[in-house]
Amino acid sequence: MRVYLGLAAKDPAAAIPDAVLHTVRGAIEAAFPVPAEVIRGREWHRPSISLFAWTNEPDDSRQPPLLVTGADRAAGINGHLAEPRDVEGLAHAAGLRTDAVGGCFSVFRATGDELSAATAINRVCPVFHAETPELHVIGSRALLVHLACGGDRVEWDVLALQTMIRQGFFVSDETPYAGVSALPPSATITVRGGRRTVTETPLPAAGPAPASGRRKKALIGELAEALLATVAPLREAGEPVNLALTGGRDTRVLAALLHAAGVPFRATTNGLDDHPDVVIARMIARALGVEHTVIPPARAEKKDAVVVEHPLMRAYETLRTCEGMTSAYESIVTYLPYSAKPTMSGQSGETLRAGSLLLLQSDLSPKALRRRIDTTFFLKDVPLFTDAANEHARELARPWQERADAMEALDHMYVWYKVGRWQASARAGSLRRGDPVRPFLDNRVVRAALSLDQSWRLSEEVIHELITTFAPRLRNVPIEGKPWRFTADRKYYPWQRRPEFLTAPKTGGGWSWRTSPGETLSAVLRDHVLDHLDLLAPIVKPDEVRKLFADPVVKKPGTAWHLYTVASMLSGVHPGKAPEGLDPVHVPIPS
Repeated sequence: MRVYLGLAAKDPAAAIPDAVLHTVRGAIEAAFPVPAEVIRGREWHRPSISLFAWTNEPDDSRQPPLLVTGADRAAGINGHLAEPRDVEGLAHAAGLRTDAVGGCFSVFRATGDELSAATAINRVCPVFHAETPELHVIGSRALLVHLACGGDRVEWDVLALQTMIRQGFFVSDETPYAGVSALPPSATITVRGGRRTVTETPLPAAGPAPASGRRKKALIGELAEALLATVAPLREAGEPVNLALTGGRDTRVLAALLHAAGVPFRATTNGLDDHPDVVIARMIARALGVEHTVIPPARAEKKDAVVVEHPLMRAYETLRTCEGMTSAYESIVTYLPYSAKPTMSGQSGETLRAGSLLLLQSDLSPKALRRRIDTTFFLKDVPLFTDAANEHARELARPWQERADAMEALDHMYVWYKVGRWQASARAGSLRRGDPVRPFLDNRVVRAALSLDQSWRLSEEVIHELITTFAPRLRNVPIEGKPWRFTADRKYYPWQRRPEFLTAPKTGGGWSWRTSPGETLSAVLRDHVLDHLDLLAPIVKPDEVRKLFADPVVKKPGTAWHLYTVASMLSGVHPGKAPEGLDPVHVPIPS
């Protein structure tokens, strides 16, 4: 994981005060969620511009250096480039643009008279910015940007937190910290001559669905080429890629992709031998001739309860890692020492299928799609919120509602928020352990995918054709879960083979203590939220919150966790020392 922070004086003739530089150096331990002893850093200074960089990576052998310096400039890459040598072009180009660069990254750059940063198309490696009367501040961690502006004081943007309670992540460019905003996707922020400008490149408009086989093949070929470029450098990794393989769609694309690119890999699947994930993953591995390891679930003695850490400790670690932009409802990957071993999973494969907001929608009429923008996304649970919070949410929804094409709006909202805010925040936990290659998050891949008709991508024919292009021998391997969408209304002649699918038998294995908290955990959540209702009152109605917790077992555990997270944040749980003396909580397992 890498962390960057840039400072630029509003008066180009003024030097950045030493006290500010000292504040930044002292704030990194609070803002970088790893042990202090593994952090190493570099700095680059000119009188009116400074660029700081830190990492817990043990070396720079496979990635660009933490700071690339020369010719009175410095540049750093947060994330990874498909081709590490592209850092030179980003460091020295006349204008900072990321459109043609492959990888999953953001870039920070400083020269003697300019400070700039840029996001890729999905901003999953975020850039945050703020200002004081004397300085412009740009960085990769929102809390660090905020602390650089105000020392050790944290001022919350309370109204912005309404979206955290509705969704458990930010459906806006806001952050929990007053005055700190997230840079949009495919955007560049530049400070020159003391003045800040932001330029944005619109997300690609989708072209029409292909009307001929030749056009379809050409479009699939362009997307396939972008995907192949993301994994080509892995041929030189020196060891096989470890692919988390299931029987589903997205990891199958990756298995076929690695096979087509000639990248050595091995596959790992979690589950029981008779589960479709394991059965089908074994078929895929056998067809491609790769090593396959099955990791069975732990078999414990029958128990009547699970013991979980106290929610306040869970909230503290989530706030520390995800900076108040992910709910403690989510299970964040815990810290482990950084590993450079190449790994891969199917995260964000929905981008190639028009995004989860459309995949979850059965009614695709314009009216239903616009209703989803409001009631499911921006304005969920209206009665719970104050008038000010609901009006704020309507303002956030308005630009998306005004779009002429509601299907395109939901497609872009997936990239803008589900990937660019939720995933960008939640993945901070795993980035502490390493920086896995994410082909579906690659800048050029996302750009190529968004250029394809949403209905065509939603049919899943695009990824089916990718799989058979990369690895024809997988054509007749069944899929897990539901059948391919494009086969639903297609007529198959007797000599044609309809793609098969396997479903798992329904079991009681879906129980989770987070979604079925029981009376004891419900009481812990309830007491903490109700004790801090005064802090939440600007955004939620106290009487409605009490109704939410009226039953012995809370009926909306997700919302309860979101409220608990925000209450913990506003009460000052983080930044600061971890809570102490908290007993674990016993949650009964339903019989």
